[in-house]
Amino acid sequence: MSEDRMIKVEEVESVEAPPKARVEDVESAPEKLERKRDYLEGFLAAKPAAVEPSAVGGDLYEAVINALKDIYDPEIPVNIYDLGLIYNVEIDEGHAVVTMTLTTPHCPVAESMPAEVELRVGAVPGVGDAEVNLVWDPPWSPQNMSDEARLELGML
Repeated sequence: MSEDRMIKVEEVESVEAPPKARVEDVESAPEKLERKRDYLEGFLAAKPAAVEPSAVGGDLYEAVINALKDIYDPEIPVNIYDLGLIYNVEIDEGHAVVTMTLTTPHCPVAESMPAEVELRVGAVPGVGDAEVNLVWDPPWSPQNMSDEARLELGML
């Protein structure tokens, strides 16, 4: 066996203990241990700004989104919101405008789906009337789907 491959074992009786930590300046120790100003204190105490009900994150906006999540594509077992068919939702003084697309212009529900969206959104309490704008640009693609939809369809 060559010398560079040899394992050498060394036995020792004892090992010197490492030096202990010492506080040199005893008088300044309490000042060092004193709690510093908490910069998050003011941030955590601040109340979140009130969100207008029709704005993103508001109660009315979320109710409209939940109504959209109750509508399922008849060919794909995923709701139209998670499928990425809804491009935009705007609510102004009770008037909701939903901009959406379909998976393809030749979709069999091209005539009935926008009407169903208009009915469901219009039925949300606080929405006076609903309007649906069906657009084809940009075209829908599987990248529009949420992670939940991809998981449901076995694409994750």
